[in-house]
Amino acid sequence: MARSTTRDWDATTYQRVALPHEDWARAVLDRLDLEGGETVLDAGCGSGRTTAIVIERIPDGRVIAVDGSPSMVEQVKSVLRPGDEAIVSDLTKLELAEQVDAVFSTAVFHWITDHDALFARLRAALRVGGRLAAQCGGEGNIDAFRRAGEEVARREPYAEHLEGIERLWNYAGTEETEARLRGAGFTDVRCWLEPWPVDPPEPEVFARTICLGAHLERLPEDLRDSFVADVLAAQPSPLRLDYVRLNIAAVAA
Repeated sequence: MARSTTRDWDATTYQRVALPHEDWARAVLDRLDLEGGETVLDAGCGSGRTTAIVIERIPDGRVIAVDGSPSMVEQVKSVLRPGDEAIVSDLTKLELAEQVDAVFSTAVFHWITDHDALFARLRAALRVGGRLAAQCGGEGNIDAFRRAGEEVARREPYAEHLEGIERLWNYAGTEETEARLRGAGFTDVRCWLEPWPVDPPEPEVFARTICLGAHLERLPEDLRDSFVADVLAAQPSPLRLDYVRLNIAAVAA
């Protein structure tokens, strides 16, 4: 069954190491061309690093920050203003009291396997004419790192804990995403892939927190360090992650 993948993240470490996400967020927000007074849904707000950038763009507006991780939502509250709001919710089940002018999201949608349900809920959250601007992992994203992780996951003593782990991500392509968006009620749809290599300054911490967090959540504590070490041993040093971003732009019909 297709489902979304929600888990409670280490919000403090994520806030420190998720530096590429700031660059991704600014690029996505530039496409929205906000005037400053809009209500914006930050879909998958994380620890608030990118939410703060949204707030910069709408000094007279309002942010509704949503994430499936309670610790992330608790962390994001530190950057919100009195008129803003933080909600713990699976995006495929999101219900808002009001429709918003724009939906912003970065580095989130690939964690959700059911993109039909996701786009339907985002369309319901938007007023007619409202804009969706998003970016997530797309087809080909960190392929070499993922293949190494899958190979190590098939070894003992990890295999019994990590069966099926490769199905947790949805690195979609452009044509299928455009079709799903149109089916959910969007128009002026445009999707494109963009290579974006990343050289993480703290490779072990970045890999543990961002890339392998779902693996470690399933593993017993005494196997986590060795699993991370085994995956990194299969990578070139210094670590380079060949991110491929799926960019999404659409308007609510």
